[in-house]
Amino acid sequence: MPIITLLTDYGIKDSYVAEIKGTILRILPNATIVDISHDIGNFSIDEGAFHLARSVPHFPENTVHVGVVDPGVGSSRKGIFIKTKGAWLVGPDNGLFAPAAERLGVENIYEISYRDLLPEKISDVFDGRDTFGPTGALLAKRVDPGLIGPEIEDYIRIPMYEPTITDDGVEATIIHVDGFGNMVTNITYDVLNRMGVNVDSVFDVEISGKKLKLPYVRRFSAVPEGELLTVVAGGGYMEFAVNQGNAHNRLGVGKGEKVRITPR
Repeated sequence: MPIITLLTDYGIKDSYVAEIKGTILRILPNATIVDISHDIGNFSIDEGAFHLARSVPHFPENTVHVGVVDPGVGSSRKGIFIKTKGAWLVGPDNGLFAPAAERLGVENIYEISYRDLLPEKISDVFDGRDTFGPTGALLAKRVDPGLIGPEIEDYIRIPMYEPTITDDGVEATIIHVDGFGNMVTNITYDVLNRMGVNVDSVFDVEISGKKLKLPYVRRFSAVPEGELLTVVAGGGYMEFAVNQGNAHNRLGVGKGEKVRITPR
């Protein structure tokens, strides 16, 4: 059965999400629709990008992921869909899909330009229902992508997802604070491997004027309760955490904060 996921900043108080699902089911009645999240902060492209990049690798082959965090709706920004190794990503071209697409491996990029197969466009400010949801349904139905739009060369990226490897370490950014207060950086296993860093190392960390010495461990319980640590957790990104505590409250910093990390 075809699987389509949805991620939006719409919330669930209003009927917006249901309307997108309705347009999908009119095209593809047997679709399985999975909600990744509808609690993304309003207009928070980077937050939506984080949750997409974290979740898309865990779905079956040929899943279609529709994302709508779209402060530029109604403007000249493009609607796009991206063919990756194992999935499709559909939504606005504003950086929302770049981390997920590059995590999966980009194969082709298309602009949503042709409306012959799409439903009537009712509103200029509800592309989730009128364009992106139906496009996702068409792709899940295995419609030729060339009937939806032409192939293009590139898409918008989010600069904060690109750490900088230096001669002695890495300059990174806090990209997310989760519900436990863990502060997620844009450092992945790939970055750590390129730096030659192994687990059970120790990092010198500079963040918001603070200088810390933190262990890089496999699990939270590797340090005593209440102690700070760094770990690559379930999402595949390195985090600052406190064993059974809250690193965000402890350090008093959050999303967007710059971090310099030097392995010892």
